[in-house]
Amino acid sequence: MKRFLSWMLLTAGLTAFAVHAQEAPDALIKRVASDVVATLKADKEIQGGNKKKLYDLVDGKIAGNFTFMRMTALAMGRNWSKATPAQQKALSDEFKTLLIRTYSGALSNYQNDVMDFKPLRMQPADTDVTVRTTVTAPGGQPIGIDYSMEKSDSGWKAYDVIVGGVSLVTNYRDEFNNVIRDSGVDGLIKTLVAKNKS
Repeated sequence: MKRFLSWMLLTAGLTAFAVHAQEAPDALIKRVASDVVATLKADKEIQGGNKKKLYDLVDGKIAGNFTFMRMTALAMGRNWSKATPAQQKALSDEFKTLLIRTYSGALSNYQNDVMDFKPLRMQPADTDVTVRTTVTAPGGQPIGIDYSMEKSDSGWKAYDVIVGGVSLVTNYRDEFNNVIRDSGVDGLIKTLVAKNKS
């Protein structure tokens, strides 16, 4: 699954510029994927293993285009309502850092994979859509990667990615629930802080 997180990043990094606010979600993903791939191929420092520059690429081009508060709420499930607003913000911030670190590692494995977009089924008034794609690694079998996206005031943003039928955010739910059961919400915050410092 880690291999395909790189494509998740390449294709889910949606820009928030107002000029693109009306761009269709699938067209937006295609355009940004091309931009990020071009950066990866052209930047010799990233190719040479510069982790900080790779982290900055993820943070600068991709992270601002996710709805991390909603992603964290989905990952927390029923426990989200047990957290105070301050705890929810802390959890969202730490989950964002964790995902950026994960994404940076995934991008370092990028190869010349081929992405195919399925026709987008969308009505003009829709504010929540799924962009369906498949990604094929050289010599490999196609893997389905779907992007759950919502329209906000600043344009389309991703709130989940489903790789081979497995949701990225709900994949964390069991882990989060177990920590909360044993240590409470503050215990989960401490666990995420420790992971992000390791």
